[in-house]
Amino acid sequence: MYKEEGASIIGAAMEVHRTLGCGFLEKVYQEALEIALKSRCIPTEREKLIYITYKGIPLAQPYKADFVCHNDIILELKAVSKLDDVHRAQIVNYLKASGYQVGYLFNFGETRLKFERFINQKHRY
Repeated sequence: MYKEEGASIIGAAMEVHRTLGCGFLEKVYQEALEIALKSRCIPTEREKLIYITYKGIPLAQPYKADFVCHNDIILELKAVSKLDDVHRAQIVNYLKASGYQVGYLFNFGETRLKFERFINQKHRY
């Protein structure tokens, strides 16, 4: 599911990490990744608001996705020394809440870019 699109997104993230290295704040990588994604003609929305419901009731507090690409792929960026289960739980919950199909968790905070791919097992709401 979305393997070609995912490969292009990963390539853009690798380009950003190769150019900037580690040590910057997440917002720096977010801005650079937006440039890299657009230069590859990847349809993307930065900081897209995703509204969440609880028992069918819309919550006032939306989730702000770092990126949504191809209208169905969430990108969550981190710039931490190491990814942990809290970061993984975050992207899994975002996929469940949004109904999007695929998510990538990127960590620019290590000497090598780390990323993980997640699939939403539930159908869209």
